[in-house]
Amino acid sequence: MITRVGSILTKYHLAGGSLKYLSTYTCKDGVGTILLDNEKTRNSLSLDMMNSIHSNIVDNQHDTELRCIVLAAQGRVFSAGHNLKELTPEHGSDRHRQVFHKCSELIDVIRLAPVPVIAKVDGLAAAAGCQLVASCDMAICSDISTFSTPGASFGIFCSTPGIAVVRAIPRMRAAYMLFTGLPITANEALEAGLVSKVVSKSQLDEEVANICKAIASKSRSVIALGKTFFYKQIPLDVSAAYELGAQIMVENLATTDGREGIKSFVEKRAPRWSHKE
Repeated sequence: MITRVGSILTKYHLAGGSLKYLSTYTCKDGVGTILLDNEKTRNSLSLDMMNSIHSNIVDNQHDTELRCIVLAAQGRVFSAGHNLKELTPEHGSDRHRQVFHKCSELIDVIRLAPVPVIAKVDGLAAAAGCQLVASCDMAICSDISTFSTPGASFGIFCSTPGIAVVRAIPRMRAAYMLFTGLPITANEALEAGLVSKVVSKSQLDEEVANICKAIASKSRSVIALGKTFFYKQIPLDVSAAYELGAQIMVENLATTDGREGIKSFVEKRAPRWSHKE
């Protein structure tokens, strides 16, 4: 069993002068967990919080023992979205651009990470928090979870959250969320395709653990290759996607673990992965 704990320097003061990290990173048995831990602001995606999450991914994604990353949150709110106190006129347009640019960077680093990133949601995911969920490779949520993009209610339309949401769910459902600001339930999110699976609150930990175990049983290098192609082919037309996909599969078969996978199947034994690219 391998257990490691780490965190970056982004922190805030508690009463009494003690310090607390905005997000923490732990790794156990190949599963890295990034825990959003600022209940006071409903785990809002402040600039510091986004820097914290971003760094925890970047600093650990190339660990050869890592097989997947879970984004989870402390408390009843996964994330309420951007910290609106950072978006007041007093901060100015340059600061506002910095906030949205960092959010885009965070979304990109999730997509480009060589291992799957899984959102574990047990509560509300709103605005940029909903965007964060929609941008993960998978999302597993409890049946009490809700999802919303209520920015227009506060005078700032959820334009950037809508980019991720409309790429995850049908246009009509996305428009309903963006124009009304009304929340959808966990089961509605599942039906729309915003989340991968819904389970009871009591089963959430076990379900996420089972999914991570299934991923961890695969070759890290094969999963990384597959994830890269998965996102690369989405904007392509079907013919171009198949042409590129055929080449990727040929390259996959030429890798160490590609050859080992076929050999283990023929020999009717468990594969012995090298995890080498």
